[in-house]
Amino acid sequence: MSTSKPSLLIVDDEKNTREALRRVLQDHFETYASADVAGAKKLLASEKMDAVLTDLRLGHESGFEVLEDCLRLFPRPPCVVMTAYGSVENAVEAMRRGAYDYVTKPLDLERVQMLLRRAVRTVKVEEENVKLRQELDRSFGLDRILGDSPVMESVLAKVRQVADSRAGILLEGESGTGKELVARAIHGLSSRRQGPFVAVHCAALSPQLLESELFGHEKGAFTGAVERRLGRLEQANGGTLFLDEIGEIDAMTQVKLLRVLGERTIERVGGNKPIEVDIRLVVATHRNLEAMVREGKFREDLYFRIRVVQILLPALRERREDIPILAEHFRKQYAKENGKGDLEFSPEAMEALRLYRWPGNVRELRTAVEHGVVLARGKVIQPGDLPASVLGGKGGEPAGSDLSGVCRLDLLERRAISAALEKTRGNITEAAKLLGISRRTLHRKLAGDSTVKT
Repeated sequence: MSTSKPSLLIVDDEKNTREALRRVLQDHFETYASADVAGAKKLLASEKMDAVLTDLRLGHESGFEVLEDCLRLFPRPPCVVMTAYGSVENAVEAMRRGAYDYVTKPLDLERVQMLLRRAVRTVKVEEENVKLRQELDRSFGLDRILGDSPVMESVLAKVRQVADSRAGILLEGESGTGKELVARAIHGLSSRRQGPFVAVHCAALSPQLLESELFGHEKGAFTGAVERRLGRLEQANGGTLFLDEIGEIDAMTQVKLLRVLGERTIERVGGNKPIEVDIRLVVATHRNLEAMVREGKFREDLYFRIRVVQILLPALRERREDIPILAEHFRKQYAKENGKGDLEFSPEAMEALRLYRWPGNVRELRTAVEHGVVLARGKVIQPGDLPASVLGGKGGEPAGSDLSGVCRLDLLERRAISAALEKTRGNITEAAKLLGISRRTLHRKLAGDSTVKT
């Protein structure tokens, strides 16, 4: 039935209560009613409910079952529970489990009506906010940062929180963790998103070239300067300047950058006229800048200016639950590019990706998946299609090694399995023969038996 009114499910085993509630609420809601859990479940499955009002005691049944069904729905309707006076502890438990609120019997029908209308409005606003955030994420690049692990959810929440401030942001993390991608997302979510995003990779330039790259130069400033050139600071005016590997800049450039942040003016190389610039600075490093400050290798005053907000990007090995998500994303991308659209990973290949330590992080995973796609024969990527380094278990010091160099037995077993799979190009039967175990045992170990878990 088409209606502009929100829909409400009333669940109560007492007929008089159901009818009284329907009479009071029908002006504001399209009401549905059920006397038991089975009927409520059927209505929740067949109709989109905007709110649910259920008694916690339904004869010999429990309203908690109705609540649990509501919590499994998407979008999730707010559930208000009814309880008899004197058993409020049950209502509190229901709220702990996810109920929106509770009311006590005998019911104040006017309060029930106000509570339900408020619940629907609140949830509607929350849904609109989620949709808006998703649209912003898609529009400004946050959806490109893949992963739903708790540690990445925390990173993304912080990005959203600080994106629109003027504060300097320091992104810390190993090489390949996606620092520039995060910097671009910060710019895209900020009020400066209409302005330019300019990236400078400091480690790739000598001190002399970096100075010219950042500040620009006047014609004739040095040999080869045949014309005036705007530096990256001027190019980023009104937008965001991203300095990658800021720990690599020399002492003189540190002084000049500090002056820019304080005075918001620059001078081109070979020039003497101050030029105003309005930039938001985001920097990144894989180094420990705090230690560099203690060692006198990085200016303390600059350090505190650039790290008003710190965001630490986790290594891929610290968020292994994201590996399948990332691997599938890269598989689709490279399968499409190589005309292998229906390609997929074998369980053993995905397990090999999950177990590897990824010293090169997401960047290395991307390359490994591309390698697998290109070498795959048929419609399945087998372990043997992956780079030898992945199958060999290399990639930094393995988890589980101690300082004496002794490895745990499970790691030795994992390496033996990886070597056998590489030698047989992913043939499970042949690999099992090489290892002297049954095919079924090898399948069990690859599926995540305790002897091969990281």
